[in-house]
Amino acid sequence: MNKLSYQTLKEKEFTGYLLKEAPERVIQFGEGNFMRAFVDFFIDNMNEKADFNSKVVLVQPIAPIPGAFDLKDAINEQEGLYTLYLRGCENGEKVNKKRIISCVSRCLNAYTDFDAVMACAENPQLRFISCNTTEAGITYDPTCRFEDRPASSYPGKLTQFLYHRFQTFGSQPGKGFLILACELIDDNGKELEKCVLKYASQWNLGQDFIQWLQKENTFCSTLVDRIVTGFPRTEAPALNEENGYEDNVMDTGEIFGFWVIEGPQSIRTELPFEKAGLPILVTDDHKPYKQRKVRILNGAHTSMVLGAYLAGQDIVRDCMEDPTIQGFMNKAIYDEIIPTLTLPKEELQDFAASVTERFRNPYIDHALLSISLNSTSKWKARVLPSLKAYADQKQTLPPCLTASLAFYIAFYNGHTLTETGLTATRPKGNDYTITDDRPILEFFATHRQDTPEALVHAVCTNSAFWGLDLTTLPNLEKTVCQDLILIQQKGAYELMKKCLN
Repeated sequence: MNKLSYQTLKEKEFTGYLLKEAPERVIQFGEGNFMRAFVDFFIDNMNEKADFNSKVVLVQPIAPIPGAFDLKDAINEQEGLYTLYLRGCENGEKVNKKRIISCVSRCLNAYTDFDAVMACAENPQLRFISCNTTEAGITYDPTCRFEDRPASSYPGKLTQFLYHRFQTFGSQPGKGFLILACELIDDNGKELEKCVLKYASQWNLGQDFIQWLQKENTFCSTLVDRIVTGFPRTEAPALNEENGYEDNVMDTGEIFGFWVIEGPQSIRTELPFEKAGLPILVTDDHKPYKQRKVRILNGAHTSMVLGAYLAGQDIVRDCMEDPTIQGFMNKAIYDEIIPTLTLPKEELQDFAASVTERFRNPYIDHALLSISLNSTSKWKARVLPSLKAYADQKQTLPPCLTASLAFYIAFYNGHTLTETGLTATRPKGNDYTITDDRPILEFFATHRQDTPEALVHAVCTNSAFWGLDLTTLPNLEKTVCQDLILIQQKGAYELMKKCLN
């Protein structure tokens, strides 16, 4: 079977959209599944529907691993082409959309192709930089040197690239970049700009360059939202057979996608999202939308999954088929989380409805145990702010969010600490491994034989977990203790029923 290529598609008399030739106007640091199913999907649609006429150069920001599968080579062997499947539910209907993405021109590696990456900065038509180098990517490492080939940190690499651009075009207007940071950290664009400015100063690159960075370049913080499941390993042979070509970099994700870009409204002219009918919003403040995602989507996960697992469920989709578990989640979202948020109520409710549909996705077996990883920091970031805001507004505790803390304590009440984690036993079921930071696991191991009252008190007063002493929230300790006792005596499912009643 031939590999996916323009020639292969020509021989198969492919009739879908393809863009074989176009100027490279985008450079993207990050060649992984998420960016190819999100940013490159949007660019491909703008090419087709809004005459964006742009190719994307992908850059691997990390050094290749000898002997490992090289995604760069696989992408280049397929001339940048790959098949993207977006699958899920829309308006209650099962949807499976396939598209061949043709906006990628080539893939480079920042380490093995350093000169070729720098040469991209000399391209006068290059205008956009997108990046997703993981949450750890936007960090300032003072050991980076300008003469490194390349600098080890991503902001260091970007500073080298931007300085080469400045050297090539000087302060010529219009030769800076629109930079779209997609890493999952707060204020990703602003943090990236801070790091770049630090390197410009540390490396003594000159005040003219610093002024050019600030005047001619726009660092945009963005919020990205799409679950991307990546290469469909078990399905790939059948899909290749069905397509009639071999695709070693095919990608999969959910139908839902939403991109919020913080920046000037002129972005809407440069990037014709609206003409292409894409779910992208340009705003002067992305934070309310991030708060909406973290509190509703992530908060629903975190408040529900630990209790659902203790109640015998294993994947998210099955939870949505149980009226008690779904009812618990919906009450948490609509009655306890949405009232604490600032966006218009209708927008919040529409987003909440999409969350339920996403959780029902028939193509994603989203394991509750995988969501349970590092639940301490997740509960602090995703649930605690809603609980506090609700308590402040209503002068009473939200029952479902309060119960979620009891679920957390019950789930973490393990019995055996090992090198891989803390082992616990599900009621009437199997052993499972709790995965979190080592000091957290050691804390729960130390308190494994506590009474419910002592355990809840120890957890609530551990301000290292939560950033505050939770016993300062009126009645929280007492209520969580009652909830934990109910879980231990009758099960997590009964606590969910109690919250609904």
